[in-house]
Amino acid sequence: MTSPYSAKEWLQLNLQQQGLLQPVRAVANAISQLSYVQIDSINVVERSHHHVLFNRLAEYQPSQLDQSMANKEIFEYWSHAAAYLPIQDYRFSLFNKARIKQGGKHWFEPEHKIIREVKARIAAEGPLKASDFSHDTKAHKSGWWDWKPAKRALEQLFMQGELMVLQREKFQKVYDLTEQVLPAHINSQAPTESEFARYLIKRYIQAHGFGSQQQILYLRKNIKPVLVKTLNEMCLAGELAQFTQAQVRYFYQPGQQLLSVIPKRVWLLNPFDNLVIQRQRLKQLFGFDYQIEVYVPAAKRQHGYYSLPILWADKFVGRVDVKAERKSGVLLLQNLVIEEGAFTQNCSSEFDEFIYQLKLAVNQYSAFNGCQTWQLIKSNHRAVETELSL
Repeated sequence: MTSPYSAKEWLQLNLQQQGLLQPVRAVANAISQLSYVQIDSINVVERSHHHVLFNRLAEYQPSQLDQSMANKEIFEYWSHAAAYLPIQDYRFSLFNKARIKQGGKHWFEPEHKIIREVKARIAAEGPLKASDFSHDTKAHKSGWWDWKPAKRALEQLFMQGELMVLQREKFQKVYDLTEQVLPAHINSQAPTESEFARYLIKRYIQAHGFGSQQQILYLRKNIKPVLVKTLNEMCLAGELAQFTQAQVRYFYQPGQQLLSVIPKRVWLLNPFDNLVIQRQRLKQLFGFDYQIEVYVPAAKRQHGYYSLPILWADKFVGRVDVKAERKSGVLLLQNLVIEEGAFTQNCSSEFDEFIYQLKLAVNQYSAFNGCQTWQLIKSNHRAVETELSL
């Protein structure tokens, strides 16, 4: 279990496999490398899925994601959460779809009569949104349903694989029959339990460079026994190797090479970014204790509603609560918090380089949000606050 890399080199491998060190050209390539990109509806700034891709593609524009969906290079389904996934991974979504169709519960109990009616209407009329099933009071009294039951039915059909998302219109899902959306050449044979476990393992190692059993299982239900068995089999076959760091056993692919150096740049990462979404892993590897406070009551928030982790090279040095004032074109840095010990004492060149890179990152992120300028409201670090207020 001797590690082939130092702790710092493992972080370098992680950042490399996360696609942060070398930009890619296409949305489909980025999502394939990451294995998924989480979808989130919060829009105090540009939505999370676009932000994740912005940090990995040169000159990314949200229209590129829409085009990738239209080209059927990616599709929407459930990873550990709602996500965009590579279309070549479609067959592995069938593992969860089969469980739900056979009675597994997602969010709510299925209402079979409404489900049949909703599916029949899409079969007859073509692609529809949840809002297409809205009604007036008179229609409801005549036996039609209100928006909520129809939405539940659409989501049930989507989760069990009978509908797919064709596209989104103003963030609303447009649903169609799966046979109308799925390209004919895509493998639609459901995987065995063992094949699904192998898929989870290989995808995680590809996206992160290495991972523990617990990390690979993140928010995955009822798969642990076969995944543990498959991990052991892959190790015995030489497909995976192991090392231990801080009493955690990690798995990795032998022969994986460090191809990209870590630039001295600053990334403003999204709270749902693939690199930071597993908070325990983030703390174990990078020593960064992070929580998104969207779901924390306002009076109890320590850092702000929507704080972006600040990564400088391979070190998390802070977080900044952001909000885009779109009417005025100003990105507000509402609370910039720098971690204790973020900078080497009495090293002005290091601090100056950080400030330069931070301003560059904020300028780029501001433009990405359609803002012409940005404003720092407050910071816990006096020198940073002074430099960013100039």
